[in-house]
Amino acid sequence: MLVPSFILRRLYVKGSLRNNQGGFQLQLKNTLGSGYAREMLPLSVDGQELPLEGSFFLQDDKEVPFTAVSKEAPFTLAMNKTSTLLAKGMKLASGPHKVGIGFVVQGLGKMSFDITDIVAEEKGNP
Repeated sequence: MLVPSFILRRLYVKGSLRNNQGGFQLQLKNTLGSGYAREMLPLSVDGQELPLEGSFFLQDDKEVPFTAVSKEAPFTLAMNKTSTLLAKGMKLASGPHKVGIGFVVQGLGKMSFDITDIVAEEKGNP
């Protein structure tokens, strides 16, 4: 069963794309149904694939690398819970950016989608 990318785009929290101290981040909120990724695919920005080892998600305020995701330790997108994805080592310039997100789900295979959003201004900086 292939889930169309236009449906997966609904996972993205619009306006959450922002630079942070070490790179940039964005948020996903699952309103579609609980899911478990057994593999995370590299993030991409404006068509450029980022190193997998520089991508993380926050779980209980702890950074978990995309490379740690496996069948035994899946990335869980629980219903109505917001997850923050972090990409280290790359700040985004002002303006719109296209970010690609992908993962492998047991029984569904590779699923991916992209979003286009404008980088929000960093809070606390003049």
